[in-house]
Amino acid sequence: VNRRTPLWRQPRAEITDEAAGEFYKQLTLDFQAPLLRIAMNTDSPVQIYALLFVPAKAEPGMFSLRKEPGLKLYSRKILIQEYCKDLLPNYLRFLQGVVESEDLPLNVSRETVQSSKIMERIRNALTHKVIESLKELAAKDPEKYKQFWAVYGAFIKEGMATDAASREKLKPLLRFPSSQAAEGELVSLAQYAGRLKPEQREIYYLLADDVRTAARSPHLDYFRQQATEVLFFTDPLDSFMLTGLQTYEGFPLKNAAAAEVSGAGQPAAEAGAAAPALDDLIARFKTRLGERITEVRASERLVDSPLRLVAPADSRDHEMDRVRRLIEKDFSVPKRVVEINPRHVLIQGLAARLAAGGSDSLVDNAIEQLYENGLLLEGLHPNPAQMVGRIQSLLEAAVSGQ
Repeated sequence: VNRRTPLWRQPRAEITDEAAGEFYKQLTLDFQAPLLRIAMNTDSPVQIYALLFVPAKAEPGMFSLRKEPGLKLYSRKILIQEYCKDLLPNYLRFLQGVVESEDLPLNVSRETVQSSKIMERIRNALTHKVIESLKELAAKDPEKYKQFWAVYGAFIKEGMATDAASREKLKPLLRFPSSQAAEGELVSLAQYAGRLKPEQREIYYLLADDVRTAARSPHLDYFRQQATEVLFFTDPLDSFMLTGLQTYEGFPLKNAAAAEVSGAGQPAAEAGAAAPALDDLIARFKTRLGERITEVRASERLVDSPLRLVAPADSRDHEMDRVRRLIEKDFSVPKRVVEINPRHVLIQGLAARLAAGGSDSLVDNAIEQLYENGLLLEGLHPNPAQMVGRIQSLLEAAVSGQ
């Protein structure tokens, strides 16, 4: 064994697919071909031989030899660590493979390796090589990169939130669905920036539970009318990712649910409800919803939707509210501003019914349902099943002509 040249020490051009495939199977007992192979052979800034693999699946198989993250670390052909977790940042823990450096001493403890300046240089060089290899994959084989993103996208988003030094390098790897992308298609930040309108100075995104919910969001009304693209952030990790994704190429990212859009005047639509009737309806919204909301006002941005919920201007970290609903047992629905569309037939009908002295219970039920519809679309409703009884009451009123 010592007389043979290890595969990871051989020049990259001499490593055949067959040899690499056999090595990967022996290393991991994973018989599914890896998505990507990364070979590294360099003497600067530190001597490194490496052969890394991106497995086809994130979770190791039942018979996998690698039961925990970490790379095999060698020095002068001698294994000094079986699972070295310090060679790559934690968000790249899915990689498998071997790293060797003759610059590392043989008789070292894990604590000594961790504090070694040489180890820091190896880590930086490997991280750079992995990110550049992923960029190359995205450029040369978009379909295979799409497979990678489906399995490991969450890890890259974790890196955006945790690795400040690599954020700029990681941004080109990000992919998202968008309001103008075909079903199943993902958009890079570079593609979005390339489609910016001449007057557009911001990149808009929308948080939602899934793409279909995002596509139905009332926050998109104005953007649809203006044909402005909005990225959909539908992964719970996206809220964490935003802590590290503030701008791209000088364009700030803004939440379409909260951002005030420059020049967002009143949409071209039918005339709204009469002012006195609308004022009465707004007052009824305030009375009915009480302490659950902070304000009710007419909206100039809504077109097709009757209502939307907006975070108050002084609220902080409201992007994390959806995550809190998932992880907090005592989650309480955050207070929102209610914006209603005076041009929507439903709002006009409620205002007219209230002005004519119609059924108070029907108006109140409709207000409650509109509010909870908004919570549902925002991903904030703690118990959607509780709406069933009210929906049934509204259906009964509709079929009985009340």
